Amino acid sequence: MKVTIERAALLRALGHVHRVVERRTTIPILANVLIDARDGVLTLKATDLDLEITEKAPADVGQAGATTLPAHTLYDIVRKLPEGAQVSLDETGDGQLTLRSGRSRFNLSTLPESDFPDVTSGEFSHRFHVPPADLKRLIEKTQFAISSEETRYYLNGIYFHAMEVEGQMMLRAVATDGHRLARLELPAPEGAAGMPGVILPRKAVQEVLRLIEDVQTDVQVELSANKMRFSFGEALLTTKLIDGTFPDYARVIPAGNDKRLTVERDVFARAVDRVSTISSERGRAVKLALTEGKLVLSVTNPDQGSAVEEIEADYDGAPLDVGFNARYLLDITQQLDSDTALFKLADPGSPTLIQDRDGASALYVLMPMRV
Repeated sequence: MKVTIERAALLRALGHVHRVVERRTTIPILANVLIDARDGVLTLKATDLDLEITEKAPADVGQAGATTLPAHTLYDIVRKLPEGAQVSLDETGDGQLTLRSGRSRFNLSTLPESDFPDVTSGEFSHRFHVPPADLKRLIEKTQFAISSEETRYYLNGIYFHAMEVEGQMMLRAVATDGHRLARLELPAPEGAAGMPGVILPRKAVQEVLRLIEDVQTDVQVELSANKMRFSFGEALLTTKLIDGTFPDYARVIPAGNDKRLTVERDVFARAVDRVSTISSERGRAVKLALTEGKLVLSVTNPDQGSAVEEIEADYDGAPLDVGFNARYLLDITQQLDSDTALFKLADPGSPTLIQDRDGASALYVLMPMRV
């Protein structure tokens, strides 16, 4: 294999694919990136057996061929080369590849391309296109609620599914860790109807967000019951899905909460942030005391002292005291798009519904704490 490529094009492609490679792996081939040169294109591929990213870059191919190289070493070399440099890759055939750029020369050990695993085989039952802004919104508004508890592995991702809502087919993204739940829905793209409900793993979620940054055209999404593929122009991400059953989240979304609290989002968030300064790292509980026209936030910590702050609020129900985790409150308010936050409450022991307004596409549920 002999190929010459601009440093910028190679660095961009490597920057996307090398992140998939685990720095510590017991399988040597998984530490490598596959490079395949042919027909004026250099294709790079990396995988951790659950997630695979492929990216293509234009190149001057003198002799077609394929091999694998240490992913992180190759990325670091190319990253440190001067801007505007040309990079030539020349495989000598004895388990070595020579990388040249200007006066720099590196001899790198290779592993045969035939050892590289293929995780992308299999058919996809559904295919549709999503505007990048919509896909980004579905993920960004829900990913904070993904559980990090490995024993409940079926919560370690975002649940995507299509369902009919008031006569219109919607694409929903849901994430929950058992303490809070985030749900966002958008009109389902053509082809999404009837898709299986799938759980996209956390690592794949993070890579989709990174790859979507530079995309201007619609993202093609393909999926089956156990795999999902995203096409971002020259980059292709294929991932295994979490093999588990997502819980019936509709059961925890309260429908009869009759106490309505409306506050200015930023004023509320800053007040929560201030009083939580005194809270213990373990509990982080803040008490909300609701009375007509006002909201009093307070924190009591036996080791540190106490804090109280009062803000104006639109509330006309019966007085109510309820506690929440301050960090969770701040996470949710950061997701709201409008200047106000609407809380629908029932009692101190029941889940609370939080939205921008009635009927908003994004919906959040938060479990209370004892205070």
